[in-house]
Amino acid sequence: MTTIYGIKNCDTVKKARKWLDRNNIDHQFHDVRSDGLSLQLIEHWISATNWEIILNRRGTTWRGLSTKVQEQISADNVAQLLLDNPAMIKRPVLDQDGAIIVGFKPDIYQALFNPDLN
Repeated sequence: MTTIYGIKNCDTVKKARKWLDRNNIDHQFHDVRSDGLSLQLIEHWISATNWEIILNRRGTTWRGLSTKVQEQISADNVAQLLLDNPAMIKRPVLDQDGAIIVGFKPDIYQALFNPDLN
């Protein structure tokens, strides 16, 4: 099962979803704002990748945090911060049968879904 997590109006998420559609990859879209998330799911993403990969430090939500809060973010507290502020999750997060890919790069998706074509 393939699930893509993101925000429906995010340009990068739109590109990833179009890529999946063009390549006939059956998938489910999960909007992290309207459909919600669980702490356990975010912790799974972090353990499968790295919390620094999941945390989007480029967005306006991150920039809106105080410097003090930004400096205190660590592996111990980042999951709760992301649960409280899903816009700070780097998008999209793709779960392909447990393999977690963060962000969208067509060549990485190609390698994941069509490894024989590489």
